[in-house]
Amino acid sequence: MAGMECHCQIVGQSLRGDRPVDEQTGISLEILAERLERLRHRSSLFAGVTFSPYVEKMKRHAEAVAMS
Repeated sequence: MAGMECHCQIVGQSLRGDRPVDEQTGISLEILAERLERLRHRSSLFAGVTFSPYVEKMKRHAEAVAMS
């Protein structure tokens, strides 16, 4: 669980502008998205859980950064 906290911190810092939206941010977003998908498969309680629009926008930005 400590690993997830680290990824949450990286994403949170990027959202606040405390760190750049870089490759590490993209990796953390991918890991968190994968873990959320596993939770959705395990329980219908998580079916409606999504990332915020801000995180989705940052995810697209991180993907663009990774491709350049």
